[in-house]
Amino acid sequence: MSLTGRSVRVRVPATTANLGPGFDTLGLALALYDELEVSVRDAPGATVEVHGVGEGEVPTDESNLVVRAMAYTFERVGQPVPGVNLVAHNAIPHGRGLGSSGTAIVSGIMAARGLLEGIATIDHSMLLAIATELEGHPDNVAPALFGGLTIAWTSADGPKHKKLNVHRGVSPLVLVPEFTLSTEVARSLQPQTVPHEDAVFNVSRSALLVAALTQSPELLFESTEDRLHQSYRGEAMPETRDLIAALREAGFPAVVSGAGPSILVLCNDPAQRAQATELAESVSTSSWRSLPLAVDFKGATVVSVPERN
Repeated sequence: MSLTGRSVRVRVPATTANLGPGFDTLGLALALYDELEVSVRDAPGATVEVHGVGEGEVPTDESNLVVRAMAYTFERVGQPVPGVNLVAHNAIPHGRGLGSSGTAIVSGIMAARGLLEGIATIDHSMLLAIATELEGHPDNVAPALFGGLTIAWTSADGPKHKKLNVHRGVSPLVLVPEFTLSTEVARSLQPQTVPHEDAVFNVSRSALLVAALTQSPELLFESTEDRLHQSYRGEAMPETRDLIAALREAGFPAVVSGAGPSILVLCNDPAQRAQATELAESVSTSSWRSLPLAVDFKGATVVSVPERN
């Protein structure tokens, strides 16, 4: 069956991973989106048009991460890779710990899924498997795919996830700096082993954090304490480290967003977000963009676009 003329629109949310103690396990989808339209053409290859974040910076040919993820998905289900035209409207900051690379991967997979509707079936488990193969960690892609709060793990049968609904009282705030940090650099600072008491500490806080996010937002401050990764990565982003310390000293449940350098503050009411923003502006010498964001509950979506006459 020819795909020529098929077109889909994809929308994928930003994500924040770890959430403090939930290292490589917990993730949250945020209401900030990259959107794209992909159209199949007769000629092979790809052309990419980017608007917003990444315009003039990211590749605009087959090496583009969205295109590569889409091609990988076609090959994974045994279908020939078509030529495509792609138009992207990006809002998620790059290199800031908000899942931009995972979002690009999920965007390509969802585009392939939409274009292959009626030809190949890609269910939820396969979506997560393909995304994890490309990204490396299920906690980074599960919330982008499925929305809400996700717990991700890897079993003998491959990556798995559990989606949970977030308490309506949780009000996320993301503070985004002008500087960037690569995930590879952040991970290189992690020790191979940690003290037993630190591991036990994080197990307790991770369990408490799930309860705080789903049932008891008043526990968010205590439940976001961490001893596994943030202190080790602090030397690579001292401005982030120092601002988190100031926020937590003032009682705000602030953590590194993903690998950083953005900061996630899991407030328990909207007014607290304004207070945290004011504090950040008053104590930091760096410039931070304040993004008060809702939790995204839908995850990635794809819809077919009617053929144009």
